[in-house]
Amino acid sequence: MKNGKLLVVVPVYNEEDRIEDTINGLKEIELIDEILVVNDGSTDNTQEVLERLNVSFITLNKNMGKGYAMKKAIKEMDYDYIAFVDGDLGSSSRELEKLIYPVISGEVDFTIAKFPERATITHKKGGFGLVKGLAKKGVYFYTKKEINTSLSGQRVYKKDVMKVMDYIPNRYGIEVAMTIQALDGNFTFKEIPVNMTHRYTDRSLKGFIHRGKQFIDILVTLIIIGFRRCFRR
Repeated sequence: MKNGKLLVVVPVYNEEDRIEDTINGLKEIELIDEILVVNDGSTDNTQEVLERLNVSFITLNKNMGKGYAMKKAIKEMDYDYIAFVDGDLGSSSRELEKLIYPVISGEVDFTIAKFPERATITHKKGGFGLVKGLAKKGVYFYTKKEINTSLSGQRVYKKDVMKVMDYIPNRYGIEVAMTIQALDGNFTFKEIPVNMTHRYTDRSLKGFIHRGKQFIDILVTLIIIGFRRCFRR
């Protein structure tokens, strides 16, 4: 059914408590040919955990950003299909299998995971939806397509889709940039409901700072995409 190599890329930063479960969940998926973890300058014991998990990994000396870590894998690794998974999914990473089948069967060119409403590890309230709203409106502004999963880090792509992505920002704007470029290429896609869970950003000061960084990164990404389009005309 699968014709070619499927590479799964897991960018991580300080995930010593969840990365092992995430990797073990992925190992349950027989369709995966290689798992590559990109350790983005973690300052905890993530590296020590990786060294005992029997997976490929790239270690960056300092934190460069999620997009940079993903770009490292995109440029340096060999694959026919590539999947991206966040390191904090724990054992729910096995749900990636649902995203793989539609792509390798030729049904669509790429898939994005759609989490359940309020899919959380804790029961605390999250943000106010400003980041998600900006991402959704930004994608619609450039592509005229309504997508609810613009921020989801769980994705599977055919290599042909990756070839059109000549702009990969270093930080949180990565998913929005990839979504817009894939849609610009007229590739087919599907949002796949999954039962994944991940670490949740609450309404603490730390949570607001994180959301603020996301918002700024995504806004900058959208502005840069606009400039790039203007120069191409």
